[in-house]
Amino acid sequence: MRDPAALLDLDRRHVWHPYGPMPGRQEPLLVESASGVRLRVAGAGDLVDGMSSWWSAIHGYNHPVLNEAARGQLDRMSHVMFGGLTHEPAVRLAAKLVEITPEPLQHVFLADSGSVSVEVAVKMCLQYWRSVGRPAKQRLLTWRGGYHGDTWQPMSVCDPEGGMHELWSGVLPRQIFADAPPADYEQGYADHLQELIGRHAHELAAVIVEPVVQGAGGMRFHSPAYLRVLREACDAHGVLLVFDEIATGFGRTGKLFAAGHAGVSPDVMCVGKALTGGYLTMAATLCTSRVAEGIARGEVPVLAHGPTFMGNPLAAAVACASVELLLGQDWEREIKRLETALTDGLSGAAELPGVRDVRVLGAIGVVQLDHEVDMAAATRAAVREGVWLRPFRDLVYTMPPYITGDQDVARICRAVIAVAREA
Repeated sequence: MRDPAALLDLDRRHVWHPYGPMPGRQEPLLVESASGVRLRVAGAGDLVDGMSSWWSAIHGYNHPVLNEAARGQLDRMSHVMFGGLTHEPAVRLAAKLVEITPEPLQHVFLADSGSVSVEVAVKMCLQYWRSVGRPAKQRLLTWRGGYHGDTWQPMSVCDPEGGMHELWSGVLPRQIFADAPPADYEQGYADHLQELIGRHAHELAAVIVEPVVQGAGGMRFHSPAYLRVLREACDAHGVLLVFDEIATGFGRTGKLFAAGHAGVSPDVMCVGKALTGGYLTMAATLCTSRVAEGIARGEVPVLAHGPTFMGNPLAAAVACASVELLLGQDWEREIKRLETALTDGLSGAAELPGVRDVRVLGAIGVVQLDHEVDMAAATRAAVREGVWLRPFRDLVYTMPPYITGDQDVARICRAVIAVAREA
């Protein structure tokens, strides 16, 4: 590898990092390699990854099964266009997703990223109502505190006040926002959701939410009962229901999909992040036959969306291997083990000054402060503990790979507490 100082200098001058200015104000850590749950960082040694690379690397890094899937597919073909052609990895992946998601979801649109899968979901819903003769139904309803991605329609259903896309609130499509969902079930809030959906049903194409866990909008947890309220209200008023399971899918919350906590099914579902085990970018939008057939009856009977790398064989092959690897083990026991270890390890954070809340669900641990985190100080505190964390706003949180051992979970928890104490 080139001299680390020279690489960091080039990075500083030319590379624009996510959610950062150009040039950057904080020097990034230089990762030389990764294996298991550890990142080898120039000048800092091995760091236990508490983030699963933004929640995607559920099996850790350099996994032999996923490596073999990638190598085997490379020998056959790394890519071929999906228009007019198909191939085994994409067909196998679509069939597997239909098999493991709620039963009404029968059709799979493969996308490049989570944000694009939300764009596709919104397009499906809008086109469905246009195709069945209800073109006025073109707005979306969601609740505050959500996050659905950084492209146009997803930004419009992120929280418009205090969210990372507040800057664009004047030019994005104007959507309808319910209050943020409470952690516990409250009948008054359920009535609020039902009333809002009923009042706007004539113009609503869909309700879109992150089920049970709101991710990058605030790492909040809410009662699964609200998903049942949404399903009933959408059915009663003729509105489609979309679940964004990009962050929650593939076991993260203790259920294979968070919808399972409520026992309800959406009309459209988005999955991504952990789909390929963090190896390659890929996501998917699934829908029911009702939605697909409705679109097919319209004046434009096709979904006019086709990313260049749609159905990429390399990503699809690794995704198949990742899903099979997950389902081939007792993943529920592993998530419960992580939940217990995170609960025990983070319990001491509640006594720290400046800590507002400590919460754990599945393989998610969150310490919420009463003030914003100093990112530079937080990074230094975590690295001193031998851990990589990436807090944001007032949140110090972890979503470790599922293979993280108990000792490493304890180390991650010590780092979270050290960051909270430093902050």
